[in-house]
Amino acid sequence: MSTIQKIGLGGGCHWCTEAVFQSLNGVQKVEQGYISSTVPHTVYSEAVIVHFDKSIITLKDLIEVHLHTHKSTSTHSFRTKYRSAVYYFNIEDKHSCEVYIQELQADFESSIITFVLPFDSFKASREQIRDYYIKDPDRPFCKQYIHPKLQFLRQKYTRIINPDF
Repeated sequence: MSTIQKIGLGGGCHWCTEAVFQSLNGVQKVEQGYISSTVPHTVYSEAVIVHFDKSIITLKDLIEVHLHTHKSTSTHSFRTKYRSAVYYFNIEDKHSCEVYIQELQADFESSIITFVLPFDSFKASREQIRDYYIKDPDRPFCKQYIHPKLQFLRQKYTRIINPDF
């Protein structure tokens, strides 16, 4: 039986989300692009599909990192394009994600607004912007937005971060 699983995650800009999950031990691949769900969430939003080895990193770890590395409690005018969401591929993961989010609510002062939605379809980003951080971590965008997220991960999640990333 395979230990590789996948989950879709939308958390604002997919460049940031991609880099966050590429930095974790047990993550085999991160596909950057746009995900849509079912009605009423059919508009594509920036997101990633994370392929992970559940014998190395748990779904709960991924959900915790996800909630702590984007604005999972705030609304804004671009929330459709930058939807805070977990896209599940099977009903068991739906239930698990809902439980994990409820458990992790205690970490936040405001209510988590992250949707748990069924995955419907995916459109990959253009090749030029995939692996955005890996290709050039010294870009101003990376320094301003991605570096602080990775620093936070190095401090809080030492057991699951890849120290070489």
